Order: sequence, then C-alpha cells, then structure tokens
Amino acid sequence: MSSPLTDLQSVVMGLLQGVSELFPISSLGHSVVFPALFGWNNLVAAQTAKHSFFLTFLVSLHVATALALIVYFRNEWVKIISAFFRSIKKRRIDDKYERLAWLLVVATIPAGIVGLIFDHVLKSLFAKPLAASIFLIVNGGILIAGEAIMRRAIKNKATISAEGRDWAEGERPLATLKLKEGVIIGVAQIFALFAGISRSGVTMVAGLVRGLDHEDAARFSFLLATPIILAAGLYKLPEVFGSTGNGVRVQMLIGGVAAFIAAFISVSFLSRYFKTKNLLPFAVYSIVAGIALTIRFY
Repeated sequence: MSSPLTDLQSVVMGLLQGVSELFPISSLGHSVVFPALFGWNNLVAAQTAKHSFFLTFLVSLHVATALALIVYFRNEWVKIISAFFRSIKKRRIDDKYERLAWLLVVATIPAGIVGLIFDHVLKSLFAKPLAASIFLIVNGGILIAGEAIMRRAIKNKATISAEGRDWAEGERPLATLKLKEGVIIGVAQIFALFAGISRSGVTMVAGLVRGLDHEDAARFSFLLATPIILAAGLYKLPEVFGSTGNGVRVQMLIGGVAAFIAAFISVSFLSRYFKTKNLLPFAVYSIVAGIALTIRFY
C-alpha cells in the first residue's frame, strides 16, 4: 500500500517540528500553514479530520521532540526526578531541585487538563491556514509585550519579593518561584493550543513577567515542554498502531529522526542564545510571516 505521505514531506515536517516547537514561533501554526503553502492538499485536508493519518504522524514528531529534550537535559532530569520522590518522602520542599520538580508538576496540570478536553475542538476550529497566520501575528505581539513589560520594570527598578528579599527584574533565580506562580505559567501554556501561538514563547513571557532572566525563562520553558509534549504523544500513541497509522509508520520513523535531530540542535542553540539575547527577533519574524501568510490565505 502506498503512503499518503512522501519521504520528503516527512523530513520537511520533522525538521519543521523540531525547530518551531522550541523556537518561540509555534510548531502547530507552522505545521498548519506549511502544507497549504506548498500545495500539499492531502495533508491540508487531513489536518481537521477526526481520524487523520497526518495527526497520527505528528504524534511521532512530538514524541521525538520530547526525547531530544530529555537527552539534552538528561542530567537535570535525573536530579529533578530524584528530588521529586525525595520531597514526597520528606513531605516538604527543601532545595532548588525539589522546588523545580513541583513547579513543573503544578505548571503541567492546567494545560494538560484543558488540552485533554478541548484539543480536538480547538484544532477543528482554528487549525486552518488563515487562522494560524493571524495567530502568528498575535504571537509576535505577545513576545513584544513580554519584552516591553520586562524593560519597563527594569527602567522603573521594580522588584519582586521572594524568599525573604526583593529581586530586581531579570535577576530572580528560577528556584525562588512560588508554586502558585508555576500554576500561572502553566495556565499561559493553554494559549498554545491555538495554532500560531508558541508554547515556548508564552511560557517564556510568563517567566519574564515574574522576574526571571531570559536564560532561566527559556530553561524552565524547555523543561516544562517535555512532560506536556511527551504525555500528549504517548496519550495518542495507540493511534500509531491503529488503522490511522497504516501506511505512514515508515514516514513516522523518518520524520521522527528528523525532528529529534532538529530539536536537539535547536535547544542547544537557544540555551546559548538566551544567555545574552532576547525574544524580539522571533517577534519580528512572527509578525512579518503572519502578515504575509494572512495576505496569502485571505
């Protein structure tokens, strides 16, 4: 049986997923507009179908992306998981890794619940090229707003009280975030269910607003993306071995390898990039690309 996906499409979509999931430019938005842009009409038609080979294919790309994040942060994940069980045993939080573990838990819950209930509905309504293009513009606006809020706070010498002292904007350590702030950052992830809004972008902005610098905001965003992406992929994994996976399993492997490589390179680059730079280039890209694509699909 011939596959509805070509090997070239699998590689392109895999590379696209691995890059756009971590760069704050929306992987879902790009996975919606790229097939339409290249005239891959069979993929466009499959995007909103209830039982879709293309959505099943995307599952493999998400799992591959999550695996790349796990490999990159493997040493950190060992410490986080050990700290999580240690804190349960003690019934208290004592060190930074124990706090980070629980921040990741509470931040994962809001988007996990909403995604489980509304994921298919939102994709059916908004996972269309024109809607995704418009939301790309909105994504750029969110990134600009986050940078503006941070710069204004720095200019006004604003501080955030945590752990018995006041932290200047952009100087607050990740380990001083309170659990309720983790929930707020987790709620921000819900906006990424709209194709065109970046998960990494909105979580980074939420972190910046709470006083983190770009490096820590990015690190928390990447760590937070791992359980969400992996859980979503594993939840839909039975579809891979079901009827919707027929004819695309080889393409899943090809695309998954491409996504893994692209995601690993992307997280390596961005972890260095955000040590000294900000979100504005990605905001400009989102707005310019969004406007051009809106004109194209209108």
